Amino acid sequence: MKYEEVIKLLKSMENAKNREGMQRFGIRGGKMLGISVVNIRKMGKDIKKNHPLALKLWDSGIHEAMLLACFVAEADKVTEALMEKWAKDFESWDIVDQCCSNLFDKTPFVETKIDEWTKREEEFIKRAGFVLMCTKAVHDKKAEDSEFERYFTIIKREACDERNFVRKAVNWALRQIGKRNLVLNKKSIKVAKEMEKMDSKAARWIAKDALRELTNEKTQMRLKSRKL
Repeated sequence: MKYEEVIKLLKSMENAKNREGMQRFGIRGGKMLGISVVNIRKMGKDIKKNHPLALKLWDSGIHEAMLLACFVAEADKVTEALMEKWAKDFESWDIVDQCCSNLFDKTPFVETKIDEWTKREEEFIKRAGFVLMCTKAVHDKKAEDSEFERYFTIIKREACDERNFVRKAVNWALRQIGKRNLVLNKKSIKVAKEMEKMDSKAARWIAKDALRELTNEKTQMRLKSRKL
């Protein structure tokens, strides 16, 4: 499918009511058409991988076209320079999350970007660093515990960031690491308890919310059964 055809199709699916709902959930940026990510994902499957098309879609400035770009881009053609270029355009949590969990996490630059982006000042670029941390915890089944243990220093370092989309991503990362196995669960709980004592409202919120999930019976039973 050609770029012009895709844009025409997207515009034909514009839904003002959905757009208003998305904006209430903090989704924003560019020209928004109000198309659900479920439908965008389906379009991506129908179109299949097409990196040149993805590049054009991202540069269109249309919110849903940028989302679609995350699904049709080819990970083996993503360069570190492209990741930086796209990151500069991050201005909504949904694009950050879909881009990192469907594309960027499949590149060889994950560790580099976790280290770099979690130090960045821009809210959504910093979020991206923690989303990559989350997706690695979920998708990389072969990674050693030590690869995640080093993230605890980063998590504690950035836990005082009061911005909503950062603190939620830090919390998400801690929870996902703590759900990998019993060993990391115990270490994540220890980190959360240390954060509870920090002089930061954001850090205490992250810790309390993470502990609620990491210590609950359902999580503990699942981890114990996985060990067996």
